[in-house]
Amino acid sequence: MIVVRHYPVLPRTTSTPLPRLRLTILPSATPRRFCSSHTADDKDRSKKDITMYLQETHDKVFENNKSWAAEQVAKDPDFFKKLAAGQNPEYLWIGCSDSRIPAEQITGLQPGDAFVHRNIANLVCNTDLNVMSVIEYAVKHLQVKHIVVCGHYGCGGVKAAMTPKDLGLMNPWLRNIRDVYRLHEKELDAIADEEARYERLVELNVYEQCRNVVKTAALQQSYAENGFPIIHGWVFNFRDGMLKDLNVDFKTILKDIQKIYNLTN
Repeated sequence: MIVVRHYPVLPRTTSTPLPRLRLTILPSATPRRFCSSHTADDKDRSKKDITMYLQETHDKVFENNKSWAAEQVAKDPDFFKKLAAGQNPEYLWIGCSDSRIPAEQITGLQPGDAFVHRNIANLVCNTDLNVMSVIEYAVKHLQVKHIVVCGHYGCGGVKAAMTPKDLGLMNPWLRNIRDVYRLHEKELDAIADEEARYERLVELNVYEQCRNVVKTAALQQSYAENGFPIIHGWVFNFRDGMLKDLNVDFKTILKDIQKIYNLTN
């Protein structure tokens, strides 16, 4: 067996993506059973390939970083001086961990514009001290004006939650999405097309996470005192790169929620 490595040809730009390792396995003219020493050599070469690839992808990040830093200084000599002075973001972004949805790039925001929290399926769980701490800090200390919960069509977490299967450690996390399905079971079961039902669950999950943000004391108290932040529910579409505004009715949700979850006093 011969392992041939293909090195990607990379244009020299700062937006160059990290190289992808591609291995092509070519059949050997000699049957495997007659070349055990060759197989050992192939494995050794493959390990060296992987080691080289890991080093390349590591180094590429630092190359891109140097180019990016130089570009920022060329555009604004005081860029990093301003950045080091502190942050005053307008937005808290609660999004999915999916690597294809970088908040700043899809919205055109700049460093310092958004305080970002990401997890699988953009969940806001009251038992998750991570997201609760993020909301508390963003609202009370950074005084963000907008809180965005952004999901995306094609979400693997939502898809997994629709699968009747034991997923081990993921079970308690995905149960939050399954609870969303339970809350909207009648509407979802009425959707015959599986893909359409899946996409609707993505939207409803965003909606319910917005409700969970509204339930927090930090949000309710800040809104009562300052009139902000307000909540938005958005969904990103990979097919056209566009954000869909679900037009979450924040004031109505707040009014309904405070019948039970009033934490303003």
